[in-house]
Amino acid sequence: MKNHSGKRGEGSFEPATYGSKERKDTANWFLFRGDRLLVEKIKGTLPGTSDVALLEMDPLERHYLGVFSGRSCYSADLDTNVEPPEGWVFQNLRQMWETWDEELFHLAGLAFQIVNWHRIRRFCGHCGSPLDRNSGSSGKKCPECGMSYFPPISPAIIVAVTRNKELLLARAHRHPPGMFSVVAGFVEPGETLEDCVKREVMEETGVNVKDIRYFGSQPWPFPHSLMIGFTAEYAGGEIAVDDDEITDAGWFTADNLPKIPPKISIARKLIDWFVNQSIGER
Repeated sequence: MKNHSGKRGEGSFEPATYGSKERKDTANWFLFRGDRLLVEKIKGTLPGTSDVALLEMDPLERHYLGVFSGRSCYSADLDTNVEPPEGWVFQNLRQMWETWDEELFHLAGLAFQIVNWHRIRRFCGHCGSPLDRNSGSSGKKCPECGMSYFPPISPAIIVAVTRNKELLLARAHRHPPGMFSVVAGFVEPGETLEDCVKREVMEETGVNVKDIRYFGSQPWPFPHSLMIGFTAEYAGGEIAVDDDEITDAGWFTADNLPKIPPKISIARKLIDWFVNQSIGER
């Protein structure tokens, strides 16, 4: 089945779990203060090993990620009181999705998820004992009761619903002013992905759908989602928005779209797919 979500660079990232070797002398560092990443102020580039030493950064905890384009990569947690050195800035990761290419952005997302999980998962949820890190994996294990823990992944669907040459778009409370996107939502216990598509579209817009088809997937580090994309066709119903999550929704044609998400997101890839389908049918 074809994946429309866009490939990462072929072979450019070799995860640590695949046996890649550390090269600390030429490493790139993802240094986080809370949820903000340290980057060079003008170019938006990551600090290298020499920069980390020069800037006198002292990570609380570091994690080896693997090799990206021939350079080892580390994620590290900094004290919340650390100030950025001159020429550097702590940037919200979302602000980098228009600056970096897709693979580097996803790698930064991986770095954040690993740092954030190790930051909050320090004790065993079963017996309360401090956890030990597993060598060779991103997980932890309790030395007392033997419980194992791994970074969580929260599956969520995202779907482009079409009606002839129209696309269903909705505006959520969390969206920037004027921005619309396709419908999305988290999978609930006991649900299939297809059931989740039907439920989320109905709950948020009052619309029924049919002919649900897989489109592609994308890891999304806000905070630890896996977005699973689908396309679906309109099967009935009138738009009635869920005021708790959605402020507005409507049907849009390819030549009359509102403000939409940036290209790096799977939401935009779904919208671009709809536009390309519409152009091809003209």
